[in-house]
Amino acid sequence: GKVTLEQGANGMADAAGDDMETGSYSDLKRATDLCRRMITQYGMSEELGTMYLGSDHGYAVMQGVEYTLILSVVSVLLAVLPALLLATMRLSRCTPVRWLSGAYIAVFRSTPMLVQLIIIYYGVFNAIIVPKFMILGFIDSARFIPGVVALAINSSAYVAEIFRAGILAVDSGQMEAARSLGLSQSQSMRLVILPQAIKNVLPALANEVVTMIKESSICMMIGMSEIMFAAQTIAGSTYISVGPYMLAAIIYFVINYPTSKIIEHIERRMRRGDKH
Repeated sequence: GKVTLEQGANGMADAAGDDMETGSYSDLKRATDLCRRMITQYGMSEELGTMYLGSDHGYAVMQGVEYTLILSVVSVLLAVLPALLLATMRLSRCTPVRWLSGAYIAVFRSTPMLVQLIIIYYGVFNAIIVPKFMILGFIDSARFIPGVVALAINSSAYVAEIFRAGILAVDSGQMEAARSLGLSQSQSMRLVILPQAIKNVLPALANEVVTMIKESSICMMIGMSEIMFAAQTIAGSTYISVGPYMLAAIIYFVINYPTSKIIEHIERRMRRGDKH
């Protein structure tokens, strides 16, 4: 049957899970009520309700959600290794290495992602031939690979600072103890410091995935079939100017808000575990 947005909003709170704390659950309930009020206020219930699961538009939206989640997770995962390298370079005693890492981070954090995406897609990948094939039956590699590269390069600049903060948060006595046991600088970093630093940055890394889900919407500019591209396509075919974008906003909210609350819940439990 039809699943309208109002029905979906009514069921949002049930997705929070039984193990979430009372405060987080109340926040989610308030957000659900806000979602319903937005739909009612703007009079979009009837228009949005027509985009139910099972229709062509609903299928495009669901495919856009899948595309967005895959794009975001893959981009952050690909950003981890370069970010680790950049973080260790930032902490190096060699001035040129430290300067090179700092310059990379400064450039990609100080320029718009849209500019980076266009340069990489129309510049770098105009000179590189990407094999054209379909991933999972609906993802075009010729657009997906440049988009992932652009997002991963941008994300690595932010994740590098997350890792650097995590490394600096480890007590300096840990490095001294490792060196006193005969480990080299690199061995101490790899075997002692980094495992503790990674545990420290896991919540921030999860939050980077949430951020990437939102920022991936910019990939509609190169024709990637994510949520915003699906909304634009629906708006063009139905001549409904606001409804599809309201739907896209609600979908982003439904994905990101509960996820961020779950991350906060896990982070609190990790802090309690560290105290014990």
